[in-house]
Amino acid sequence: MTLPLILGSGSKYRREILDKLHLKYEVVKPDIDESAITSESPQQLVGRLAEAKARAVEKLMAHKQAVIIGSDQVAVCDGQILGKPGNAENAVKQLLGFVGKTVTFYTGLAVLNTATEECEVRVEPFNVEFRHLSENEIERYVELEEPFDCAGSFKSEGLGISLFNSLKGNDPNTLIGLPAIALLDMLRTHKINPLNKE
Repeated sequence: MTLPLILGSGSKYRREILDKLHLKYEVVKPDIDESAITSESPQQLVGRLAEAKARAVEKLMAHKQAVIIGSDQVAVCDGQILGKPGNAENAVKQLLGFVGKTVTFYTGLAVLNTATEECEVRVEPFNVEFRHLSENEIERYVELEEPFDCAGSFKSEGLGISLFNSLKGNDPNTLIGLPAIALLDMLRTHKINPLNKE
């Protein structure tokens, strides 16, 4: 019997990816402290937070057996970890800092089987090379897409694509917050496969 699938995230972007993959799932939003630990690398941070989100959901479910997905993402530029901007002013400032540079996004992905307590964690990198942009272009982009809840202040699946020279990584879904290729590989271990007939 296949265990139910739970997405441990309030992100509409992650839900959209799971919907496109034809997966049946429930959403349980975890509430955890997402602060970085001193001397923690970006990879360690997103891996730890992805697992912490999955385990927080497990506690909320009161011993119900399920497969839980946890995910977390940060952007890194010039050695600085950057999160979601929250407002237009911060988004413009963040994007101005990316002009002509390569920004690396790290997405942590955890899949926890509460029946076996197995938890696999992967961290997927993705590099984005920003083109030389004017401040007016950046302000117009922020005005049009309002990317305030996105790490890095852009939506690569929308007009954000106009900000880049190139994208390099295994899976463009990684930029949206959920590496689908890795996720499907991890879920097949738990007999969850949208290509299998029920």
